[in-house]
Amino acid sequence: MSYSVDNVTDKPKSKEERIKDYVRAMVAIEQAMEPYKEQRRDMRKNYVENGWLTKDEMKNVMKAYRLMKDQTDFSQLEQAYKTVTAP
Repeated sequence: MSYSVDNVTDKPKSKEERIKDYVRAMVAIEQAMEPYKEQRRDMRKNYVENGWLTKDEMKNVMKAYRLMKDQTDFSQLEQAYKTVTAP
């Protein structure tokens, strides 16, 4: 899916037209994503039903993955955690 930029010679779109375009695009994206969301829900359910992982284990594994993917600085994270949890 791609989004085109208005031609210079085209009449500029109003804010309302931009809002409508945005909503249409978001609805299309969400509809396209739905099969993947369903697949993800089914996979999580399967892992829990088979006793392979608990919901908490899956949640924590994904948090760890996102931290790794984002190359989080753990010393800064630890300092921020200490600041937030300090009495």
